[in-house]
Amino acid sequence: MSENELNQAAVDGIIFIIEMKMQEVIEMFQLLLVIIYLAFISLGLPDSLLGSAWPVMYEEFSVPVSYAGGISMIIAAGTIVSSLQSDRLTKKLGTGKVTAFSVLMTAVALFGFSVSHSYAALCLWAIPYGLGAGSVDASLNNYVALHYASRHMSWLHCMWGVGASLGPYIMGYALTGGQGWNMGYRYIAILQIVLTAVLLFSLPLWKKRTAEDADQSGEANAKPLSLRQIFGIPGAKEIMVTFFCYCALEQTAGLWASSYLVLQRGLTAETAAGFAGLFYIGITAGRAIGGFMTLKLNDTRMIRLG
Repeated sequence: MSENELNQAAVDGIIFIIEMKMQEVIEMFQLLLVIIYLAFISLGLPDSLLGSAWPVMYEEFSVPVSYAGGISMIIAAGTIVSSLQSDRLTKKLGTGKVTAFSVLMTAVALFGFSVSHSYAALCLWAIPYGLGAGSVDASLNNYVALHYASRHMSWLHCMWGVGASLGPYIMGYALTGGQGWNMGYRYIAILQIVLTAVLLFSLPLWKKRTAEDADQSGEANAKPLSLRQIFGIPGAKEIMVTFFCYCALEQTAGLWASSYLVLQRGLTAETAAGFAGLFYIGITAGRAIGGFMTLKLNDTRMIRLG
């Protein structure tokens, strides 16, 4: 074999290795995206449970119907605290570990809800629930924003809507079957535990991807931004205000739709839980459409249109 043929064979071999490596990375990236989607379905599952079950829960605990707001605010406070610490935790542990631990914390909190027999117990279990939900939400949103196209962000939140839509129907199934709201929470806790196992098995994918990203970006030792630095990012304050307004609408409808249908329209708690799920189905459909709209519109236009 001549020298030219040897050189050509060497080049072909290198090209083959590169192509195989690229195919491996693509497959890994796609599998990781599927796992992230599953994580967001799981994230949405418990978010609609309190609102759909509250018409039954508040009577059992002999508290005013307005007390659902107290539990919701404790969860929100935990979410805020863990979200603010998410960047530090992610840089220290990696997105995979933060996600797995957060989902496990949420699963434990949901199981705690399922065995609670007092309003005070619900408030206590709401603390780890909020802390877990905030960490996984912020960490996964950040990861997808950095590594995937914007349409995946819309579809990712569409997956949250899938979970949030299923939650009221699972609760309605438990109530209709005479199992009580406790079993509705327990069903979701079991699903969260299964997802935790999936996330633990997927940790090698996260580690490999994180190492590659750090090498390429040179940000392996980058320090987390302070609140002052975050507020200094152009558009950050406006986006926060906009998101605050959106969340106020979403949380109000999600938390009180079932109670309104029961107390004002005379529906049974089981039926009201199913109808409340329609709100989240609408959100899911809108976010799915939004993902396709990103193919034609840039991020700035999408924000203004939203």
